[in-house]
Amino acid sequence: KIGVSVFVIVWFGAAVVTVNAVLLKGSVSFFQSICVLGYCIFPLTLSALVCLGVGWSGCRSTLCLMVRLASVGVGLLWSTRASIGFLAEVVPPKRSALAAYPVVLFYASIAWIIVIRSSP
Repeated sequence: KIGVSVFVIVWFGAAVVTVNAVLLKGSVSFFQSICVLGYCIFPLTLSALVCLGVGWSGCRSTLCLMVRLASVGVGLLWSTRASIGFLAEVVPPKRSALAAYPVVLFYASIAWIIVIRSSP
């Protein structure tokens, strides 16, 4: 069940980011944006694997929580930075902050799911 909801969140979030970029007079196609956002989600996938490994170890200490939060934080920053770099090229410079906001929300929601689902 979680796989379906993550799939829907990724597609819906990518669609919202793409429509937002187009409405901001960006020169981006729908599938180009979906593809880039999909590739940029890879650092969060690595973070999910780290969290899964920490969860399988059975560790319930504060240190394990900090490792999970740090890995998700790094994955979130990496994904967001990579996506914003792409959007900065296709959206006019004066509107780049407006284009970045949905990207941050998109990846933050996925990061939140990773943190919640990996907790023991």
